[in-house]
Amino acid sequence: MVYVGGMDTTTIGDVARLAGITVRTLHHYDDIGLLTPTERRPNGYRSYTDRDISRLQQILAYRELDLGLDEIARMLNEPSDTIEALGKARLRIDDQLAKLRRIAAGLDAAIEAETKGTRMTPEEKLEAFGDFDPDEFADEARERWGDSDAYRESVRRTSAYAPADWKRQRAETDEIYQALLTLMATNTPEDSPEAVALVDAHRAQITKWFYDCTPEIHAGLGAMYVADERFRANINASGNGLAEYLSAAIEARYTN
Repeated sequence: MVYVGGMDTTTIGDVARLAGITVRTLHHYDDIGLLTPTERRPNGYRSYTDRDISRLQQILAYRELDLGLDEIARMLNEPSDTIEALGKARLRIDDQLAKLRRIAAGLDAAIEAETKGTRMTPEEKLEAFGDFDPDEFADEARERWGDSDAYRESVRRTSAYAPADWKRQRAETDEIYQALLTLMATNTPEDSPEAVALVDAHRAQITKWFYDCTPEIHAGLGAMYVADERFRANINASGNGLAEYLSAAIEARYTN
């Protein structure tokens, strides 16, 4: 939330700093008509009034509810849509809370197993780390890539992983996914320097945990993330459109 008192107008830099967002985000809100500064200074700089800042407060509050910018614009411009949009947001939050509770329970089981020095079963991995179980597709993976060094290296490494290893691997993946979702929320292009850095981090993470992920292999994975419904659904469980954004960012990384 932003609160600014005792000022007639505020510069874009001040508003960005006080709100904890970037100037680029404010520029984008202006470009799409979501938050257009009421005034312009003689030098052409944007100048925000208290009324503008109040509107920004509402926008940021709705963003915390995971509402899209189009939804927010409708809510601000057509108050009759507010109740319906907030109801949908509440349902999404309920779904997220249920998912987090399942993950928390799975992690508790992983911690207990690690404490006892035991390995997690495939079922326990599924419970702890989501609805996509790599073991379910072991035969298919063996058929498609069994003769490759990458496949053999992945099997060698993962066969030795304890529950705590899987927990760390998942946490690192989630961190990259959340950073990508942040770029998506600000409409950052897939070929931006920020997206390139996260694509490189994603490839490095695969290399760290599974096998030497070359650019060629990574490009193939990026295409598979949207071509294979199972992978797309698994990635999009972290945020709608994430698989498509990651795939496009990987493609841009190796074609530009």
